[in-house]
Amino acid sequence: MRRVFLPWAAATVFLLGHANASGKTKPGNALELQVINFNFETVQVTWNTNAYSGINFTFIYKFKTKEEYRPCSRYVLQQGYRAGCLLDVQGDGPLYFSIRNGTEPLLTKGLEISAYLKPRSPDDLSFQWREEAVMVTCSNLGYNDLQYEIQHKTVFDSEWQSAEAETCNVTINGLDAEKCYSFRARVKALEFAYGSETYPSDWSEVTHQQRGVLRDSCWENSFFPKFVLIAGMVAFLTVFLLLLSLWKLHRIKKVLMPSVPDPKFSFLGLFESHQGNFQEWIKDTQNVAPLNKMEDGELECAPEDAVVVQPAEAETPKTVVMASSLYPQTGEEEAAGDSGQLPREQPQGRGVISLGDFTFVMSDNSYMML
Repeated sequence: MRRVFLPWAAATVFLLGHANASGKTKPGNALELQVINFNFETVQVTWNTNAYSGINFTFIYKFKTKEEYRPCSRYVLQQGYRAGCLLDVQGDGPLYFSIRNGTEPLLTKGLEISAYLKPRSPDDLSFQWREEAVMVTCSNLGYNDLQYEIQHKTVFDSEWQSAEAETCNVTINGLDAEKCYSFRARVKALEFAYGSETYPSDWSEVTHQQRGVLRDSCWENSFFPKFVLIAGMVAFLTVFLLLLSLWKLHRIKKVLMPSVPDPKFSFLGLFESHQGNFQEWIKDTQNVAPLNKMEDGELECAPEDAVVVQPAEAETPKTVVMASSLYPQTGEEEAAGDSGQLPREQPQGRGVISLGDFTFVMSDNSYMML
């Protein structure tokens, strides 16, 4: 028989004989055996039945060498077949057991159950806060050579931070009292006292604390406000960039494609009432003075502006009328100096129309603005 340790499960493998159809064993088949001592209260011995499918082994045991073997009263079943046994124990001590196929012993062994210890999980954790530190305490287990591990983290931490002590009185420093922390604890058996095949206890229930106040969860106190803040900032930045892009696009469009003035705002009624017919619009527009053509082709026109000059001396008042002609005077006319002379002849078949500050010369089929 050869013993091998599997560190992943602290299982002991024994090379045993395999029972054939006639009930005899064949050597060379492995039986994985796992022993767990639950806090010196219950011992569980299990074996792997994969290589022995369809066979119900018998487990017998005793705690003292001078005692008689007693059969297992609580078997662990796997797929309807016996795969282990649960034993009630009282404190530390040896365990002697035998696994049999019918009446033929497959394995007989004695071991110390303390070498397979799995302590009970800590419970009733209490917290005492002092500024940036917290002292975590709980009830110590009833035996020594243990290590108590307290872990803590916030919702922003990716990993747990650990602090350890040989009693359940662990102080954690460097905490922020404004943050919400999650705590959990477990117990480990020290290797120098119990060996290397022990198991750490299960983790205790996670406790949430903030400023010394017990919380149901840290997510609702820390994660949600940060999430809302980040989401709000992202939304604001997105809207700002969108508006900036639209403004830039409008400016670029204005440079590349400048707006063309709409004539309907300069010539009211031209398009609304006359559908763009300029001649009809001219006739109906207010402040239009149509000029009649004279038979000789000359136009009757009055001075546009008149200036009355009052002499300083007491003489007979004179009125000097200065008329601006529609066309510039020639050199001969300027030399004559006759301000009362009418403008020069206009081409036959034309008329002059004044509209506000605009002056148009009208021919038979067109208008020209002066």
